[in-house]
Amino acid sequence: MLINTSRFGQIEVDDSRVISFEKGLLGFPKYRHYVLIEAGQDSYFWWLQSIEMPELAFVVTDPSLFVPTYRVPLREDQMREMGMDSVDEAQVFVIVNKRDNVLTGNLQGPLVVHVGKRTGEQLVLSDRRFTTRVPLIELGSNMQKAASA
Repeated sequence: MLINTSRFGQIEVDDSRVISFEKGLLGFPKYRHYVLIEAGQDSYFWWLQSIEMPELAFVVTDPSLFVPTYRVPLREDQMREMGMDSVDEAQVFVIVNKRDNVLTGNLQGPLVVHVGKRTGEQLVLSDRRFTTRVPLIELGSNMQKAASA
C-alpha cells in the first residue's frame, strides 16, 4: 500500500505492517491506523506514522533500552481485551519528545502492541514513579551517536 507522509513523501508499506489502535491515541482518537518506519538502520527509534493523516507521526522507542526497570503492569482484563494470553505477546513503545538537548519518553502513556494481531492501545498508568518526560538520552551522547551510525 502507498501512504503519504509529510516527512518522507509517498512510501510503500506492506499491509501486514499496519498497527490498529481502535481507541486511537491520546489527543488523536480519530486516527487509528499507523505503521512503524525505521528512523535509520540500527536505530533505537522509529516513526509511528499515521496512514490516515500525513502530518501525524510520533517518534517512538522501546523504553527498556533506556530504563531497564520499566515494566507495564498489564492486568488480566487488559490482556484479554487486547486478545493476549501472555505479556510475551506484547511489544511496548513510548512516545519520545525533545526537550532542549534531551530526548524524553512518556512512560506514563505507553503504547502496548499485540505483536501477532498488530493491534495496540495507549495506556495511562497511575504509577507516579514514571512521568510523561522521563529523560532517555542526551543528544550528542555516545549512545545517540551509535544509534544514528
